[in-house]
Amino acid sequence: MTTALYRRYRPENFAELIGQTHVTLPLMAALRGDRVNHAYLFSGPRGCGKTTSARILARCLNCAEGPTDTPCGKCPSCVELSRDGGGSLDVVEIDAASHNGVEDARELRERAIFAPARDRYKIFILDEAHMVTSQGFNALLKLVEEPPAHVKFIFATTEPEKVIPTIRSRTHHYPFRLVPPAQMLEYLEQLCESEKVAVEPGVLALVVRSGEGSVRDSLSLLDQLIAGSEDAKVTYERAVSLLGYTHENLLDEVVDAFAIGDSAGVFRVIDSVIQSGQDPRRFVEDLLERLRDLIVIQSVGPDAGKVLRGVAAELLEKMSIQASRFGKTELTHAAAAVNEALGNMTGATSPKLLLELMCAKVLVPSSNTTEVGSLTRIERLERRIGIGETGAGGPALTQAVQVVAPAAPPAAAPASAAPAASAPAAPAPAASAPAPVTAPIETVATTSIPLAPITTQQVKDAWAEILTMVDRESKTAWVVAFTLQVVDLTDDVLTLRFKSQYDLDTFKNSDGAPDILRRAIFDVLGLRVKFKPLMAEAAQAPADAPVAAAATAPVEVIAPAFVPVTAPIELVEVPAEPAEAAEATEPIAIVEVKPVAKNPPRPRKGNVDEEARVGESLLRELLGAEPMDDGKTSGGR
Repeated sequence: MTTALYRRYRPENFAELIGQTHVTLPLMAALRGDRVNHAYLFSGPRGCGKTTSARILARCLNCAEGPTDTPCGKCPSCVELSRDGGGSLDVVEIDAASHNGVEDARELRERAIFAPARDRYKIFILDEAHMVTSQGFNALLKLVEEPPAHVKFIFATTEPEKVIPTIRSRTHHYPFRLVPPAQMLEYLEQLCESEKVAVEPGVLALVVRSGEGSVRDSLSLLDQLIAGSEDAKVTYERAVSLLGYTHENLLDEVVDAFAIGDSAGVFRVIDSVIQSGQDPRRFVEDLLERLRDLIVIQSVGPDAGKVLRGVAAELLEKMSIQASRFGKTELTHAAAAVNEALGNMTGATSPKLLLELMCAKVLVPSSNTTEVGSLTRIERLERRIGIGETGAGGPALTQAVQVVAPAAPPAAAPASAAPAASAPAAPAPAASAPAPVTAPIETVATTSIPLAPITTQQVKDAWAEILTMVDRESKTAWVVAFTLQVVDLTDDVLTLRFKSQYDLDTFKNSDGAPDILRRAIFDVLGLRVKFKPLMAEAAQAPADAPVAAAATAPVEVIAPAFVPVTAPIELVEVPAEPAEAAEATEPIAIVEVKPVAKNPPRPRKGNVDEEARVGESLLRELLGAEPMDDGKTSGGR
């Protein structure tokens, strides 16, 4: 039968105490300068060295060579107070949990009157001092305030606020702290070397995490792993199962699935966690810890190993690859969602349901309407741009070069040119090399970036999300776009099925509906599209009807991004010439963009002579009047 690790490795002097230099250094200075107080209060979390420090202080005070800051370890007092000693008659340890009343305080006062049997001081160590009642403390108050010269008091407690203020004010208070993870990890490595026990990478990191900064708890866990190991080797598999943590492979699977948006893979991992009987809350804690590690790696870079101590090199390299698949905002969004779910799981009747909802929220960052959700979507588009630029065999970015002469008026378009050439800036052809010019060159991205092959099915799958974004921006536009159906996506031409010609006219003439729909598609898919209408009746037409097919030519209902329009835009559909429509393999939309005056002239019925026109102009200029119309026309009332 062996002694527990925390007893075999209990420190015997202040130099062996780890993580408490803010306490040990002042105490050692007081011992060297012979400025020892009559009462001390040691407080702090469990297992951080309070009682051990009280014993070390007693050894320092009663050492034959003392008082000294370093006990000799050879005199009778040092031997009796060592880790293997049986205790000293002049050092009394009292469990305050069971000796907390007035009668116990009276007994202690009677014992304090007698001088030490052998040593220099009679020292009383009251462990768990917060358990003493107020009456008991009040009974001790006079003794603690003015003790005999040979009496010293050391109170140890985890809850110093429960010690009455009149006692606290008469002591020197030293607050102990939890041991930092790096220092604890180094200490456990040295201990394993002393015990000649081999541990696999990652095991000690789990022990440090489970110990939560308590030396005694960490040593107890390590003692349990060593006792349950075979051939003096602690394996990672056994440590994970005994300590109840999520296996590294499961965390890798769920993080990889989050990175690529694989919802099926995520919920397979969730099912594995539930079926294995693991606590969902523990899984969420481990996942949050992994996301924290990824954020650290993404922020620190190559020096992340100095922050994530105890992580194996292979795991660190693997997590670096995982971190590169996320954006910073996306990781922040995921960590916030996981942290929120962890808080909601406290006392929850169905933690499995909360776990599944958490995964759904992480998978769909667009559901987050805050700034974090918007930045997450932008980062996804930016990563797609990066893939398109550097990926092997991926399509390159395309840009339109706009040649602008600021002072010169726009040139007239030739008769054979497309109507869009009448815009103030003529875009250079993308296929031919631009001619050298001396005017300033403004480069404007057309934003039609086929960075990754987007299929028609992807558009259909994202259509509900697109309509949701349209609804957030404009209810009117949503009413118009709600009836549309996605038919096909070829390059950047999106074919939409309209139920009737009336719906098509409403879509084209509505206030900004095409622009809003196009922006929503770009926000969700990162693709700037042109719309091609398809009537529901025309969809039933036979395939061998070329005339009907030509009638459904693409209609682009949005002005190009590089046209600086200051006046309202009138969208006029110009049918393609028969010869061109016959030769084209795919109909192409031709749109004429005309600036419309703020007060356009209303058409008149019948013929109007020149004198009437002159009179009408004078009335408008001098009186601001408008002639009355006989009836309603398409251009006015």
